[in-house]
Amino acid sequence: MHVAETSRGEVDPRRRRTVAVVLAAIVIPMIIATVIGLVALSPRGETPVGSVPTFAQGSERVVGVVTVIGTTDEYGQTPVSMSVDGVDVPLAVPYEIVASSLDVGDRVEALFSPDSVSTDGATPAYVFVDFDRSRALVIIAVLYVLSVLLVARVKGVLAMLGLGLSLAVLMAFMIPALMVGKPELLVVLTGAAAMMIVSIYIAHGVSIRTTTALVGTAMGLVVTACLAAWAIDAANISGATDESGQFALSMIPGISLPSLMLCGMILAGLGALNDVTITQVSTVWELYESDPSAPRLTLVARAMRVGRDHIASTVYTLAFAYVGSALPLLLVSALMDTGITGVVQSADVAEEIARTLIASIGLILAIPLTTIIAASLAPIAPTSRAKEERSVASSTAKR
Repeated sequence: MHVAETSRGEVDPRRRRTVAVVLAAIVIPMIIATVIGLVALSPRGETPVGSVPTFAQGSERVVGVVTVIGTTDEYGQTPVSMSVDGVDVPLAVPYEIVASSLDVGDRVEALFSPDSVSTDGATPAYVFVDFDRSRALVIIAVLYVLSVLLVARVKGVLAMLGLGLSLAVLMAFMIPALMVGKPELLVVLTGAAAMMIVSIYIAHGVSIRTTTALVGTAMGLVVTACLAAWAIDAANISGATDESGQFALSMIPGISLPSLMLCGMILAGLGALNDVTITQVSTVWELYESDPSAPRLTLVARAMRVGRDHIASTVYTLAFAYVGSALPLLLVSALMDTGITGVVQSADVAEEIARTLIASIGLILAIPLTTIIAASLAPIAPTSRAKEERSVASSTAKR
């Protein structure tokens, strides 16, 4: 089936307007529903953010530089000193930190507790809390921004702006709403929709092309949510084995850990969904530009060759990402006398396997769905380059 064209070789503007209206009829209600959800689910008044004290009253958190690391004695104790405001003070550091990663010159955060000093002064008043990573993280962030600006230029700036707004949705809406007991699934679906709309339209502009990617992402998100809801019930995934989940359950009245797990699965697939749908839509548009006479089935078949490569890479990318992040857990699980079946079925491992596989299924199914829609719309909404080529051809024909 070929697209209706005018006598000058351009796409029939009525056909294009019809498609734009249909897409608007899908996306505008989605945007309106998202805005209503943001307003209705936003916490009213104060939220419990920062209400739980991290340390005992009277304690002070300080930053110092490690100056001395002594010899570990037979009891596993290692004398360590750090400099705070030019003064060397003793620092109590756990054995595993000393043995694995502590070096002279490291900047560390410590807790100063005057009450911890014994009468003979033997107990250090400074206790190791964590490393001060602020400088390293700032350097990494600057390198990231420079890399994006150097390679992606204006597109990169817009993408980072979209990322910043998405993180603002997470921190200003989703987390406070969850903390005051708003319905978890509604909060995350609303927040995910807002993040999806903002990131796609800011980074890539508002057009039929980007709206196609938005629709594909939304379909993948729905598939992911449905599969995640089924898997959590079928596999009895509760999230109760995680220490953070247990703490949240004790501190936030009425929160549901399975619902929180469902929300995490939905968010886990959102970024990758945006990636594959935008990539696939761009692939279809480029293929159409290179051969505008190709039938739509041919366009779908060609684009799916790229899509299948994307699927293949996504399969092991997500799997390797999990293996890398969960390597200590896998090592400990492998030590247990349960065999590979027992390791896989353990709560911690099973939760991550389910999260990874469900996100992968959502990505995989989003690719053909997005490709079919894009192949139908590419001839109706050509890029500026295609328009210029058609204009040149039309002018040449007139001469």
